[in-house]
Amino acid sequence: MEEKLNLAQEWDKVFPQSDKVNHSKITFHNRYGVTLAADLYVPKNAEGKLPAIAMSGPYGAVKEQVSGLYAQTLAERGFITIAFDPSFTGESGGEPRSVSSPDINTEDFCAAVDYLSNRPDVDPERIGILGICGFGGFAVNAAAIDTRIKATVAVTMYDMTRVSAKGYFDANDNADARYEMKRQLNAQRTEDYRNGTYAHAGGNPETAPADAPQFLKDYVDFYKTKRGYHPRSLGSNEGFNTTAVLSLINMPILAYADEIRSAVLLVHGEKAHSRYFSEDVYKKLTGDNKELLIVPDAVHTDLYDHTDVIPFDKIESFYREYLK
Repeated sequence: MEEKLNLAQEWDKVFPQSDKVNHSKITFHNRYGVTLAADLYVPKNAEGKLPAIAMSGPYGAVKEQVSGLYAQTLAERGFITIAFDPSFTGESGGEPRSVSSPDINTEDFCAAVDYLSNRPDVDPERIGILGICGFGGFAVNAAAIDTRIKATVAVTMYDMTRVSAKGYFDANDNADARYEMKRQLNAQRTEDYRNGTYAHAGGNPETAPADAPQFLKDYVDFYKTKRGYHPRSLGSNEGFNTTAVLSLINMPILAYADEIRSAVLLVHGEKAHSRYFSEDVYKKLTGDNKELLIVPDAVHTDLYDHTDVIPFDKIESFYREYLK
């Protein structure tokens, strides 16, 4: 059922390897038949069935960057974890390459739960997920559909469908603006079909212009420097296909966030340009097992890899409370 993937065996992460966990590569498949590649982190000397967490993100990143750092750190704290590349990106399968889908990327999290639920060293009643940036939104969306997920953490979350359709801070939330965007994207579809290839949106620039918004400078500082550059990362290189945004415009996620009964923790930086995404989703969530944590002074990308800023103690205690 699974495609044979060519997985790198050397340690090629942007963070150092821990001597407190065992690391290996694994694959699993989603219900659309896409084979996903993941890094598995297991605490050394682990015994019995443990709680497990699946994680992915940021949008355009690979598991060798942020999600892997989170996965390794939480494995050091006693959880079995996997960090996976979403469908059509990184080492995961799926054609064409470099596309995203609100449906399939949500399904990727559910497929990770499929895999973890069938591991003999995982307690299937104690499975959580964690999404970063755009995959924070997809993680919350997965929690709304998958009742097996007992706890969800979304860090520095984007709602990719909202920002794609409406622009930042909903500045382009009008039918004329969306029509013009769709006109250009559909013209690109015609050209792509004619050329037999897909144009790419371009990713982040090599350097940010002096007058660029601060968040773009922060992205460049992560994706285009030694701090976070990875050759398989779309954010570090050519970006998603230009037309990949079409499905995001037309299929909003989080419509049923208010029906999530499992626990949800939203973590965002106080000074992040994207903070409003978490704040607005938090307003939709119901129940006494939902929480919004604002990290003082942090910008969006501080929660990518600044381990002195990322509230790992809080994240661990949240999972301990709800994966028991």
